Amino acid sequence: MAKPGFRLALLATVLAVVVVLLGAYTRLTHAGLGCPDWPGCYGFISVPASEAQLAHAEANFPHAPVEAHKGWNEMIHRYFAGSLGLLIVALAAVAVRRRGEPGQPLKLPLLLLGVVMAQAAFGMWTVTLKLWPQVVTAHLLGGFTTLALLFLLTLRLSGRLQRLPAVPVQLRRLAAVGLLAVIGQIALGGWVSSNYAAVACIDLPTCHGQWWPEMDFANGFHLSQHIGPNYLGGQLDSDARTAIHFTHRLGAGLVTLILLALAWQLQRAHHGRLAGLLVLALAVQISLGVSNVLLHLPLAVAVAHNAGGALLLLTLVLVNYRLRAAANPAHAAAKNWVSQSAT
Repeated sequence: MAKPGFRLALLATVLAVVVVLLGAYTRLTHAGLGCPDWPGCYGFISVPASEAQLAHAEANFPHAPVEAHKGWNEMIHRYFAGSLGLLIVALAAVAVRRRGEPGQPLKLPLLLLGVVMAQAAFGMWTVTLKLWPQVVTAHLLGGFTTLALLFLLTLRLSGRLQRLPAVPVQLRRLAAVGLLAVIGQIALGGWVSSNYAAVACIDLPTCHGQWWPEMDFANGFHLSQHIGPNYLGGQLDSDARTAIHFTHRLGAGLVTLILLALAWQLQRAHHGRLAGLLVLALAVQISLGVSNVLLHLPLAVAVAHNAGGALLLLTLVLVNYRLRAAANPAHAAAKNWVSQSAT
């Protein structure tokens, strides 16, 4: 039976998916600075439209002319992100009010509240630091972290997933490695996006017709880049962007091997549905990544690639949750307590 707050957590999870995709759309349409201030837009709660508002914007932001379509892309993302923040505040309030009840998580909702507060700060710094790649990547990771934690909270509150039989410790460890590998690959994807390196290689399986092209890893992964210039469009040269893109490809190969090994072990342990779901999510993401390169980053495919990353992350969260719940004595104790109370 679902616990109090389940529907709210499920709604927040769905909204988090929308926020992640809107964030990707905003980046990919180069609208990250569509509003040069935060949290408003040229000092207003919406994109300036009237003559008086446009005059105000021109007078106060002379170096950032109003581009309405980019401004709306950014503000719609902020509206949805703000709504998600309010839902997370509500989830935290429910958790505090019902603390002590069997099966009611408290630390997880409070952690989510802290994460979303940090996300608001990173959203502000994304604008004020003019798309500094480190902040943009951290903001993207924060969005995926919020989504993963909300999904985990939804799973814990659902009360519907049956416990799996005894799970070998090696399988749980491999699932944890798979989750960490996917998180690392998402971070690399964020670094690719924030440095505008998605089309640094436009051929497959080679890059610039070479198996090992000219690459500048030192500048491509120079994490102490100077704060100050406008990073819209990127500041790195071709070889540095190639290094970032190529590393993301290598990471994709490593993640694929790990997840295929995990799926095989899941199948051997008679968890065929989890194995099938994992292989499907992996196949979709690989197909979208290949399409991005061969089709030269069409907007719809690029946004779908972000959705694929989210799907793969949530799949790994589900796999780890199911495997670890089977070996969690506290989980079993809580379930027994509920059963005894019902009788």
